[in-house]
Amino acid sequence: MLARLAANRLNQIRQTFHQPSRAFSTALNYHLDSPDNNPNLPWEFNDANKAKVAKVIEVAPIRVYEVATFYSMFNRSKVGKYHLLVCGTTPCMIRGSREIEAALLKHLGVKRNEVTQDGFFSVGEMECMGCCVNAPMITVADYSNGSEGYTYNYYEDVTPEKVVEIVEKLRKGEKPPHGTQNPHRIRSAPEGGNTTLLSEPKPPPCRDLDAC
Repeated sequence: MLARLAANRLNQIRQTFHQPSRAFSTALNYHLDSPDNNPNLPWEFNDANKAKVAKVIEVAPIRVYEVATFYSMFNRSKVGKYHLLVCGTTPCMIRGSREIEAALLKHLGVKRNEVTQDGFFSVGEMECMGCCVNAPMITVADYSNGSEGYTYNYYEDVTPEKVVEIVEKLRKGEKPPHGTQNPHRIRSAPEGGNTTLLSEPKPPPCRDLDAC
């Protein structure tokens, strides 16, 4: 009796491991639109939805809130076709980011996180963009061509006058060159050329291996 049960169980185990590997997968490794999961579904970041997301991924609701408020690609309110994000971290602030933001808000006639009446522009703040050497800077999240044509570009070494110029070019449908806006520097190189490493650096010291 025990021998027969053991043999049956062993046979079941063998059949399990002889199944093709696809039988072990219950989910696709790519997205397919479905009635309850597609880009056209309306979404509102409210307490109920936040709690639902937290429940699905099994984390505390505060973790969902932290992600949604930290990353600039999550917009908790309506944004314009061109969403202008001003870096508010210390290096940019020291270099005048508050003046940059003030110039944008005044020129567009909106407050932070508001959208212009024509729906073209909104202004927000984001944390460090990682180009501190080129402070101050803004990012333009361009939704004018929909999600398929979305672009996200940095404009560095900006001034209050320069950001207004960028806005007006965008309004006309132009694509102003991104990167540093300082004509006297190349990318993140120092303005006017190097101030250090002015000659060929010495090679690292190395003992004479032949003498060993």
